Amino acid sequence: MSKFNSSHVRPLVSSPVVSESVPSGLTHEGGAGYARDPKSELFLLAVTNMVGENTFYETSDKRDDRYAELVRAVTIADPDWTARFLAWLRGTANMRSASLVGAAHFVKARLDAGEQGMSRQVVDSVLQRADEPGEFIACWTSHHGRTLPKPVKRGVADAVRRLYDERASVKWDSVARGFRFGDVLNLVHPTPVDDKQGDLFTHVLDRRYDNSSSVPASLDVLRARADLMAWPVEQRRALFGQDRDTVTSTLRNAGMTWESAAGWLQGPLTAEVWEALVPSMGYMAQLRNLRNLDEAGVSDEVAAEVAARLADPAQVARSRQLPMRFLSAYRAAPSLRWAWALEQAITRSLANVPALDGRTLILVDTSSSMQASFSRDGSLMRWDAAAVFGIALGSRCAEADVVSFSSAQYYSSDPPGPRTMVFPVKGGESLLRSVDRWKTDGYFLGGGTDTAGALRRHFAGHDRVVILTDEQSSEGDVHRALPEHVPMYTWNLAGYRHGHAPSGGRDRHAFGGLTDEAFRMIPLLESGRNAVWPF
Repeated sequence: MSKFNSSHVRPLVSSPVVSESVPSGLTHEGGAGYARDPKSELFLLAVTNMVGENTFYETSDKRDDRYAELVRAVTIADPDWTARFLAWLRGTANMRSASLVGAAHFVKARLDAGEQGMSRQVVDSVLQRADEPGEFIACWTSHHGRTLPKPVKRGVADAVRRLYDERASVKWDSVARGFRFGDVLNLVHPTPVDDKQGDLFTHVLDRRYDNSSSVPASLDVLRARADLMAWPVEQRRALFGQDRDTVTSTLRNAGMTWESAAGWLQGPLTAEVWEALVPSMGYMAQLRNLRNLDEAGVSDEVAAEVAARLADPAQVARSRQLPMRFLSAYRAAPSLRWAWALEQAITRSLANVPALDGRTLILVDTSSSMQASFSRDGSLMRWDAAAVFGIALGSRCAEADVVSFSSAQYYSSDPPGPRTMVFPVKGGESLLRSVDRWKTDGYFLGGGTDTAGALRRHFAGHDRVVILTDEQSSEGDVHRALPEHVPMYTWNLAGYRHGHAPSGGRDRHAFGGLTDEAFRMIPLLESGRNAVWPF
C-alpha cells in the first residue's frame, strides 16, 4: 500500500506574502494575529493605501508613518525589489499617491544611507501624469524640507521632458497648484527635448510671473486658447449654434476641457456643450460624468458613443480603472442607458478572476470595519470591493457557496457567534445587478468579525476557501478553524499589520489590492507552481 503516492497528494507551493507560522500578536479586534515580513506588510499596505486617509482601526498619521517606515526599511534591505515594486504600484496597480510618497521615502532612505544610484530612475518611474512632478515636489518638501537633492531634481526633470506639453499646461498649470509648471522648471532645470518644448518652457516661466506675456508662434494650442479666451461671452455661447464637428474641433484645438468650459461660458454646461466636449474627453472623465450627461439631457446618439467607449476592451485595459469605479458610476448615473456598457466594463476589468473547478467556499466580510471608505468622498467602501470580488468569483466557479459574514455580538451582553447569510448566485445575472441585490436584500451586515465562526459554520468539505476581508478577526484563530490540508486564500482589503492566518505556504496564502491582478495566483498555486510577486 502506497503511503505517499496517492491521488490526493499535492506539491508544496509558496506565495510571496509571507508571515510567521504561529501567532505573535493580536488583530485590532483581539483575534490571533500573524506578523508578516516587511516586504509582505508593505505590499498589502501599499495596494490599499490612499495616503492621508483614516481607516477604521488606524488614523491617517499612524498609517502613513507605518508606510514610511516600511518603505525605508525595505529600501535599505533590497533596493532593487523596492524600485520594481514602486514602478508597478504606479503603473499596473494605479495607486498614485502611495507610489509618489513611496518614491520620496525611497530616495531619502538611500541618501541617508550614503547609497548612490537608482533614486533618479525611481522618481521618474512613478511620475506618469503631467501634474505629478509638482505633486512629487510638494510631497518631498512637506516630508523632507525645501532642499531638493540631485536625484530628485534629475528624476523630476526626466519626467518633465516626457510629460510637459501644451495640452498638459492647459489642464494642469493653474493658480490652484502650490507648485506650478514654472516653479517646477525653476527648481529642476530640465533640458527641453526640442525647440517647441523650449518655447513652452519659456512661456510657462514667463506666465508664472507675468500673465500678460505673449504666446510664442510655435505653440498652436495655447495661441488658439488665448484667442478663445478673448471672445466676449455672447460669442462663446453662440459657438454652440454651429454644427457639432465645428464646435468640437474649435474646443479641441484650444485644449478646452470640460472642467474649464463652465468658467469660460460663465454658465452651466448644456446638452450642446457636453455633446461637443465628449469626443475630446478622456475615459475617466466620461466615466465620472455620466450623471452630468444625463442631467444635461445629451442625446441618445451621443450617449451611445460614450457607452461604446466605456465598454471597449482595449479602452478598459488602457484606463486601468479599479473595478469599483464602474460600480460607483453605475450607482451615480440616473438613467439605465449606461448599465450594459458599465456591466461589460466591470466584467472586463475583472478578466483575471479565474474559473475554479470543484467546490469553493467564498466568505465576504461585511463587518462594520469593512464599511470604512477608501477615501474621503465615501463613494467606495471596502465591503463594496469585497462583494464585487466575491460575487465575481462565485459566478465563475463550477460550484460556489458565497456567504456574507460578521458577528452577532453588537453589544457586550449579546451571545457570541457568527452572523452569516448565504447569497444565492443566479446564473446569467449581471454582476452589477447581483451587487444591487446584495445591497437591497441586506447582505451588508455590520457588527464584529467572527471569521473563525463563519468558517466552522459553513465549511463542508469544500476544495478551497476564499476570504475577502480586512483580517481583523475578533474570535479565536482563523487558521485553526479550517483543516490544514484545505487551501485558504485570504484577499486582504486594508493592509493592517497583523493577519488572521499564516501565509506563504502550507495551503495558507494571502493576496491584496483593489484590482483583479492577484487572482492569477490561485490557478498557479493549484497547478503546483509557486506564485511570485506581480512585478
